[in-house]
Amino acid sequence: MRKQYIEVPLAMQCRGLRSLLMRLAGNVLVPAYGLAAFLAGVPGLFFHLKCAWLGVSSLVTRRLKRGHYSLMFFPMDSTRYFEFGVSWERLRRLPFTHYLDVSSPRLLPLMLMRSNRQATAELINPDANDIRDTERMFRAFGVGERCGFGARTVEQSSFQPSSFDLITCISVLEHIPADGEAVERMWSLLRTGGRLVLTLPCMSQPMEQYISDNQYGVLPPGSDGYTFWQRYYDEKRLEEKIFRITGPPEHMAVYGEKTYGLFFRNATMKRVLGGRYPFWREAYMMATEYGYFPSPEELPGEGVVFLEFLKK
Repeated sequence: MRKQYIEVPLAMQCRGLRSLLMRLAGNVLVPAYGLAAFLAGVPGLFFHLKCAWLGVSSLVTRRLKRGHYSLMFFPMDSTRYFEFGVSWERLRRLPFTHYLDVSSPRLLPLMLMRSNRQATAELINPDANDIRDTERMFRAFGVGERCGFGARTVEQSSFQPSSFDLITCISVLEHIPADGEAVERMWSLLRTGGRLVLTLPCMSQPMEQYISDNQYGVLPPGSDGYTFWQRYYDEKRLEEKIFRITGPPEHMAVYGEKTYGLFFRNATMKRVLGGRYPFWREAYMMATEYGYFPSPEELPGEGVVFLEFLKK
């Protein structure tokens, strides 16, 4: 499999007057770019607006100690517009009683728990700091009492088989070295009639990325100083590591860059510019520079695949 090594640069600092100016620019440009993105047909904009309203309400009620600004203006970036958008539309009316989320970005499980007031949930993440932040946010918005929070991987979990009728794992599986074992464990935890939702990066040819900055400290770096970061799935690996366990998906969607290299260049800009990066253009970028494709085989470069499975 092709390997790519990413050298993470030191990010530019954005403080003082420059930080204030960036915030003021965001206040003006987020609505303008959001309207342009809406007219261009970006996915996930409705979910973005729900998050923004949550940010406004948290600012008024002071339920959160920090993070109001990001929640109001920049709750998502890049392909999260597609991942959160399609996941929300597929799941928001789905009846479920016992829900497991495996390390997904916290906004999707938060919104799902707010939409289903009778459900209980278990949220797990091997990053102890991240799961603590998740617990604080869930308790701030009144759903934490119905949730359990654990700093562990799905393989380390002690849940009984067939415990859940909904499991989500958004943009996580690609970071797990033993991905097949993780899918087997999630599938065993799902009840008959339950649904498993995965999103993961894909390309027409598989690739693994290794990174110089071990940001989360969950995996040990190799002898060369680089840590396994993620893999990109082609149709063969999807079949070998996922479909052979779950069977074919009930619903599948692929979204990706229209021109090869767009995603990598944009990710590099974010690492270099840090707080100076113009996040307000993300939605419009997703609408104009990315699009839907029939399958990973048709992608010119990087993309994301949404997979929804029904356990029969």
